Amino acid sequence: MTGTLYGIGVGPGDPELITLKAHRILQSVPVVAWPAPLEGDSMARRIAAPHLTHDPVEIPIRMPIEATQFPDRSVYDQAAVEIGSHLDSGRDVAALCEGDPFFYGSFMYLFGRMAPQYDITIVPGISSLMASAAALESPLASRNDLLTVVPAPLEELALTDAVAAADSVAIIKVGRHLTKVRRVLGKLGLLDSAQYVAYATMSEQAIKPLTSVTEERAPYFSLILSHKRGAAWR
Repeated sequence: MTGTLYGIGVGPGDPELITLKAHRILQSVPVVAWPAPLEGDSMARRIAAPHLTHDPVEIPIRMPIEATQFPDRSVYDQAAVEIGSHLDSGRDVAALCEGDPFFYGSFMYLFGRMAPQYDITIVPGISSLMASAAALESPLASRNDLLTVVPAPLEELALTDAVAAADSVAIIKVGRHLTKVRRVLGKLGLLDSAQYVAYATMSEQAIKPLTSVTEERAPYFSLILSHKRGAAWR
């Protein structure tokens, strides 16, 4: 019998914001894999740490996070082999993922390699989108609103068209594209209603109107929310 691979969504940052199912698996699974940059801490590992009360085998999946190099196929190829060796030996593996595994989650790259051969269980997690709306105390959408999630790296015209077509927009992967996003929202008359959230639910959480953000670059864990009516309930 081979082991089961669990794709565990560990949520946006607060360790309390994981599901009971994720908690149960993390308490007992013999092997844990987690993504990390080439150097430094793993956010997913940090979130899960309070729930790892035993001493599992750990598999760090270190990769470049620059947009031009991500996803690094060779890294995921190697990780799939290492994880597969544990599964073949009958050991279950929990692969951690910030937020939700299938909402822009890095786990999808393991899933694509391993689903044809192994049993996989996806454990959903709270995404940064939901966490940011809660932190802002601002509903994302109501009634027949069109909610659109837009990656900031889009070319400016495509970004403008996507935002213009939506009633409510969440702009993710802001990073070095912050100036472009400001320009697009300003052109569409949405700048004054746009809210900036960084590190939602974490100790370093920052919430402010986008108009008060003076930096030219945003952290990786940040997004921008804007609604054409200013608020979904209007």
